[in-house]
Amino acid sequence: MSDTKELTFEDALLQLENIVRELENGRIKLDDAVTAYTKAVSLKNFCEQKLKEAQLKIEKIEIQSDNSLSVTPLDKIEE
Repeated sequence: MSDTKELTFEDALLQLENIVRELENGRIKLDDAVTAYTKAVSLKNFCEQKLKEAQLKIEKIEIQSDNSLSVTPLDKIEE
């Protein structure tokens, strides 16, 4: 199993999609299916973590009435 730390989000997502397709086809041996499922879980967790990290970096930038800028972290923005 390759180390997910060296993958980009896009590469991990592509690998995850390929594994899901293989498992859905049902033409994979049981032992290989268990290994593939384990890797899929690892890739899913990796992708979720990358998305959380990206979300924390996103900020809302607003221009104030005095033309200054203010920045609000995404997790502080009320919808």
